[in-house]
Amino acid sequence: MLDHVAPDTPGRGDGSPTEQLEQKMAELLGKPRVLLFPSGTMAQQVALRLHAERTGRPSFAAHPTNHLSLWEQQGYAVVHGLRYLPVGDANRLITLDDLTAVAESPAALLLELPQREIGGLLPTWDELVAQVGWARDRGAAPHLDGARIFEAQPFYDRPHAEIAALFDTVYVSIYKGLRGVRGGLLAGDEETIEQAAVWRQRLGGAIPDAWPLALAGLLGLEDGLPARMAEFRDHAVAIAAALNEDGTVTVHPNPPQTPLFHVHVPCAPAALQQAGEELMAERDVQLFMRAQSQPLPDRCKFEVSIGENALEFTPDEVVSLMRELVARAG
Repeated sequence: MLDHVAPDTPGRGDGSPTEQLEQKMAELLGKPRVLLFPSGTMAQQVALRLHAERTGRPSFAAHPTNHLSLWEQQGYAVVHGLRYLPVGDANRLITLDDLTAVAESPAALLLELPQREIGGLLPTWDELVAQVGWARDRGAAPHLDGARIFEAQPFYDRPHAEIAALFDTVYVSIYKGLRGVRGGLLAGDEETIEQAAVWRQRLGGAIPDAWPLALAGLLGLEDGLPARMAEFRDHAVAIAAALNEDGTVTVHPNPPQTPLFHVHVPCAPAALQQAGEELMAERDVQLFMRAQSQPLPDRCKFEVSIGENALEFTPDEVVSLMRELVARAG
């Protein structure tokens, strides 16, 4: 019963939900310690700050579509005094050649697995190892934006701990693959996470009532959601194949590498957004959250993420819904 759960107090060591989740994730990721943050934004900025303090370098390198640059109002600079070095092309994955072209030695290399804004793409294992090697050769800390590490794991077909072992610090979202409410986890060595706990306190993130966030993450683990990601990915592949064969829309990447992919549509964003809202109101089906503009004004795209709910729809049913969506938007 929820009313029997002991409240969380950082450092109590009384088996609270927060402590349980941190320990389970430390075991899963093979890291000495994990710390719960109320948001991934706070967790990742703290990690990069600590790497900058350790190296005496104020910069980090990352893909042009990384979350810190796109969605966090430059918090890394305003709050932590860090400088961001864009690497590579915004429409494709980072390559080793892109990294070699970086003249400055950063404090950290941030890699996102999968790369959400370009359709959930992933580098091959050998490419990933080479990129991490580039960072280490320059004294930079490899940091993983692993918000969707559970979704990425089936592509590599390696234990989560083997993937995490490449990186000094790893961020994992509670509310994505684990279907939690909100919050994030930062994993690393004891010293780094001890310092991260200090910054969590300074930034107001050491909340005493974090147990509901942790409990939701624990339920996701107990429900076996990480182990189901291959099933979700396979359904995404089947849906993508059906959509591409139909031709009304185009899916990228084809085939999807994760349960996440992008759908490119021959419609203006505003028209598609309106059509999606109508479809949801009339049919109680939500195909996407947000239509994203493209360079051509009569085209747009949206993200699809396959989970438990999507398994209820066959690929043919999704094709039919997409045809209806585009017809409404036209």
